[in-house]
Amino acid sequence: MTAERHWSDPLTPAEITEVAALVAADSRVGTRPRFWGIAVEESLARALAPGQGRPVRLVVMNAEAHAAWEVTAWSSGHDRTASIGGWSDVDAKRPGVSSDEARAISQAARTHPLIVDALAKRGILDTSLVWIDPESITGFEPEDLADRRLSWGTVWYRESADDNGYARPVAGLVPILDLETLDVIRIEDHGVIPMASESGNYRSGTWGPDREVAPLEITQPSGPGFSVDGHLVTWQNWSFRIGFTHREGLVLHDLAYRDGDVDRSVLRRASINEMYVPYLDSDPTAYRKNFFDWGEYGAGPLTASLELGCDCLGEIHYFDAHVLDGAGAAKTIANGICLHEEDHSILWKHVNTRTGEADVRRARRLVISFFATVANYDYGFYWSLYQDGNIELEVKLTGILSVSGIDDGRMPAFGRMVAPNVQAPTHQHYFAVRLDTAVDGALNRLVEVHAEVEEDEALNPWGNAVKMISETIDTEKDAARVADASRAVHWRIENTEKTNRFGESTAYRLTIPHTTRLFAKPGSIVARKAPFVAKQLWATAYDPAERFIAGEYPNQAPLGEEGITDWQKANRPLDGVELVVWPIVGVHHYPKAEEWPIMPAHRIGLRLEPDGFFTRNPSLDVPPSEGSASCHAPAPAHAGSTGSAHLHGTNEPEAASCRCDAHDSPSHH
Repeated sequence: MTAERHWSDPLTPAEITEVAALVAADSRVGTRPRFWGIAVEESLARALAPGQGRPVRLVVMNAEAHAAWEVTAWSSGHDRTASIGGWSDVDAKRPGVSSDEARAISQAARTHPLIVDALAKRGILDTSLVWIDPESITGFEPEDLADRRLSWGTVWYRESADDNGYARPVAGLVPILDLETLDVIRIEDHGVIPMASESGNYRSGTWGPDREVAPLEITQPSGPGFSVDGHLVTWQNWSFRIGFTHREGLVLHDLAYRDGDVDRSVLRRASINEMYVPYLDSDPTAYRKNFFDWGEYGAGPLTASLELGCDCLGEIHYFDAHVLDGAGAAKTIANGICLHEEDHSILWKHVNTRTGEADVRRARRLVISFFATVANYDYGFYWSLYQDGNIELEVKLTGILSVSGIDDGRMPAFGRMVAPNVQAPTHQHYFAVRLDTAVDGALNRLVEVHAEVEEDEALNPWGNAVKMISETIDTEKDAARVADASRAVHWRIENTEKTNRFGESTAYRLTIPHTTRLFAKPGSIVARKAPFVAKQLWATAYDPAERFIAGEYPNQAPLGEEGITDWQKANRPLDGVELVVWPIVGVHHYPKAEEWPIMPAHRIGLRLEPDGFFTRNPSLDVPPSEGSASCHAPAPAHAGSTGSAHLHGTNEPEAASCRCDAHDSPSHH
């Protein structure tokens, strides 16, 4: 870690502390200010030399005054000391909820007389065993409380301190919470329903003895094939920089692939920009469930510490993550980002049946990952780079289903039974990805491609000719697109100034294989809150003010009036611009019994592939595997390894067992 601080590097604890201290010292924030996030102002910072002070923005609240501000500032560097730039008023209702704020309201609510009385009706007398998760209320604010900073609560009960509370919902009980005063304003009580009678624990040995599993060890005797210099990573022909923000968590900057002696750019920036999770159940303790987990809470503070042998295997490089907590202190998440290589089956193969010779190359990939624990759910985000120039994003959904109680003898109308008196509502997960493209340079265009049967019989006498139709997306109003596997729809992100040897624009192909549609009624709160989930791809011309697809402050925001559907009204041209594409990856989750009491990882994602970007297969220089002379033709004398590590599975003694616990996270969805 020798490199001097680069503009895109994650903020350091020292930078966070110095700026937060300047803000906290201002009299307008009061004696107990609350903070929500700090981030580098990337559009200004990009031009800075390493080691300079960096422009940042943060959000601070004075809960006692019902006031909030966005503050611009500079961190210290070779060229300056830390300083405040300016203050802008923010609607006090709308900043995201910090982990500290969530814990404070949870602790206050469970001892409130209204809650205590309601729990006593259900035979719950020890409130120390109760959890109350403050949930986002956007769109469901009671009319008489519309000006207050609000939340509503889901209530859970544990039979013991180590019980899985998310297995025992307290049905029918809905507190309305004031986040500023930490008060329970009122309670909806929809009647007493029997509690879950069955344990929801998932620890080793709970449901019988563990099965026998043969050891499987990953070894790299020559060390990893990547190199790390500060936050700059190089691997095989790839180079990129690791970033991290409060709202998005892991960010990748300046992805480039070395082609011969030239580093050719692919993406300027890549991140998970937002996550929307609507629940599709009219049950009184479920119908309000719909969350912008990033915009209303933040991926950064929800990031979990990763453990070697549990989350990542092999030769690992970890990056710590640093966030601003709700009290204005810098908080370090140890091992928040994992970097490692994986064997990934066959890269390419052919058997010459005439000579009996076979050529095969094994693929490996470089994986950059982080996990966010959002109360009951856990989400893993895995960016993978491949030797042939491909890029993949895989999202792994695991953790615990968000469940509701159900009365004896009833079956759920809008979900599935997972345990006695416990139902799991049908719901959806949408992940809005932000890709600032730079395919072979800064100026790109978006082209949609689909398949059609050739109807001209003169051109298609046998009925089997299929043509691929390309449509350039000229303006933003046309750039709300729908994925359609039945027509082989995909998109090309083309450079508008460079062509390959066949005269085609150099490009990368984007495919989104995992999609769904929102099944809520048009005009419903759920549909109006996140209009961007109606399409699978959006595109805009780069604007530094347009940072988040759901808008800057989606918490208790006016429904559907901000974010990408508003930006596109400008209808800016998209051909030959600094292009931003916004893929929407989605899954419709109809729960099943096998996902209880903890959910095996479900995987969804997207893929970027070179499409006329290279002259030919860029992985022809990958050497045969060591010790594989029997399954490939002799390698040319000049063939050499592009990386020093070799990934082997061995039967070494099993590693010491590990228990991987998520770090302290806020209590919400």
